[in-house]
Amino acid sequence: MTYPSNLLLGAAATIGLAIGGTAALAQTTEQRHERGDAVVRSLNGGARQPVLEQMRKDFPFLAEATEAYALGDVWARPDLDARTRQLAAVAAFAALGELPLLKVHAGYALNIGVREEELKEIIYLTTVTAGFPKAIAASQALSELFAERRSARAGGRAP
Repeated sequence: MTYPSNLLLGAAATIGLAIGGTAALAQTTEQRHERGDAVVRSLNGGARQPVLEQMRKDFPFLAEATEAYALGDVWARPDLDARTRQLAAVAAFAALGELPLLKVHAGYALNIGVREEELKEIIYLTTVTAGFPKAIAASQALSELFAERRSARAGGRAP
């Protein structure tokens, strides 16, 4: 079987990057973790993320991958501001029915100045993109988050 030369050149380049890039990636792993930690702290009032820290105890590889890739590589990208990124995350998690992650990211959104009314609008949009059952479940999760934060403020604790 013969392969087109451009396919072979592309494969060779990919292999070369994979082999040569391994050392470069290893050198930047700590930087990626630091960026991920900085992202979490910027969204969480300077604190670490409790879900991530629990995951670090029980599933260290998953926590490291989340911190380095999802947070350090993707969440730290410059083309969206934190507000837009959090609204997009809330919408996505609502549509997927991922309620614990919805609450985490809605909490971040509130921390950086998104209003409860804006989060409610995201849930209303969810009725169109994902249906009423997902929107209703998401609304219940947000109601819980709002109540938890109000209770924490009334008790003198930070949200």
